[in-house]
Amino acid sequence: MNKPVLLTLTAALALGACAGQAAVPAASPGAQAALAPATLVPEAPPRIAAPAAAAPVSPAWLRVPERREHSRRRSSPALARVSAANWEALREPSRDRYSGAMQTYPWTEGSLYRLYTAPGRVSDIALQPGEALVSVAAGDTVRWVIGDTTSGAGATRRVHILVKPSEASLSTNLLIATDRRVYHVQLESSPGGGMSSIAWSYPDDALLAVRGAQAAEPVAAAEGLAIERLNFGYRVDGDRPPWRPVRAFDDGRQVFIEFPPGLATNEAPPLFVRGEGGGAELVNYRLRGRYYVVDRLFSEAELRLGSGKQQVVRIVKDGEAASRKRRGKSS
Repeated sequence: MNKPVLLTLTAALALGACAGQAAVPAASPGAQAALAPATLVPEAPPRIAAPAAAAPVSPAWLRVPERREHSRRRSSPALARVSAANWEALREPSRDRYSGAMQTYPWTEGSLYRLYTAPGRVSDIALQPGEALVSVAAGDTVRWVIGDTTSGAGATRRVHILVKPSEASLSTNLLIATDRRVYHVQLESSPGGGMSSIAWSYPDDALLAVRGAQAAEPVAAAEGLAIERLNFGYRVDGDRPPWRPVRAFDDGRQVFIEFPPGLATNEAPPLFVRGEGGGAELVNYRLRGRYYVVDRLFSEAELRLGSGKQQVVRIVKDGEAASRKRRGKSS
């Protein structure tokens, strides 16, 4: 029953398909061109960039990073020794070595001397009287103004190096060469007040002067004076009369106060030694040539001369003035 029906439907569909094909008109050549599928153009293969040439690689023992190398140099034992030596050689201002606004350093070969400066202010570096300037060199000549001038004439002619920073927080070094020595000065600038002036005392020159005085004036020094034990750690400050002492020193037992040549007997001022309580005490001393020879050691003494307004010159042992002030505050 089912098979005849399926055969009939299949035959009908085949006849319809044949009839449809016969009914389609033939297409014109133009229409065929219009209905033809578009020609497919194959895409160009993608371009692959050639790999960049690799930089030449140095052997491992040559590739030291710059930062690591810099750190190694900074931490090297040699630089540590340099820093330690500079620190040991540096001389800072001391309260005991001020005379007015001038800081006086004791001169020693190879030392570095600190000078604190301030913008807008000139600081003075005073050389030894009679010393001739040869040259001045600074590490930073752009931000520091450095010049020189002189004062006095003849044997008292003195060279002054003038220093002024352009701004605060600067640091450099200064080298001063003269006909006698070379000075190494460490310059620092700060917004606070700078030092007005620095100068030096010269123990070696004083020792030569004493030796010459012993040869020329045998009465100037005590018999049996041991040159190797002399201590020149005294400073002279106060007024500046014509009789102002040149220097003072001791040999461990006595103090010798040297006056300028030509000291007249009527100009010889009396000497008073300051005791522990600060009061003036008379002391045994005698005049030999142009020296006062004091029969004991002292920390501070005064020479006074004149009626009414007296001329007063103080002789202070280095380090004693500050310790006296500290003892006074603690008591």
